Amino acid sequence: MSSDASSPFSVSMPAPVVRRDTRAWRAQVWISFGLAAMLCATGLAWLPGQDLDRAFMVMGYLFCLTSAFGLSKFIRDNEKRRSDTPGWKWVVWGGFFLAMVLTGWGLWRMEVQPVWKAYLVVSWLYLISSVFTLAKTLRDAHEADVLEARLQGRREARDEA
Repeated sequence: MSSDASSPFSVSMPAPVVRRDTRAWRAQVWISFGLAAMLCATGLAWLPGQDLDRAFMVMGYLFCLTSAFGLSKFIRDNEKRRSDTPGWKWVVWGGFFLAMVLTGWGLWRMEVQPVWKAYLVVSWLYLISSVFTLAKTLRDAHEADVLEARLQGRREARDEA
């Protein structure tokens, strides 16, 4: 059998298409994340009340932020097959749950006007939502870069052969 392209036995496969997010989507994701972070920072900076409450909330928001990125990565890494240990699963999910519960408890027990609590809750949930979207967008871009590099390597190997 010949490997000639005109051979009736050769199979021509279309080149894979690497899907990428649009520039507009990436801009919207970054703007949304920046806006959420700015709204949280503004709310915490101007939060009336005790400095200890403000410090607790800053730590809670940062704990939620980092644990949401960690959870997002864990979920994506284990999407097709389990690649992490069950113990790590408990750490990641437990950290996220603990961060959310402690931050929610801190907001609930704070002695500030309900309008402040509402502002902080909404900006906090907006931040968590935008973190998951940003993490997915960054991971999609990384996977597209890796796929393009593999395809380029295959093309170069094919051209050399």
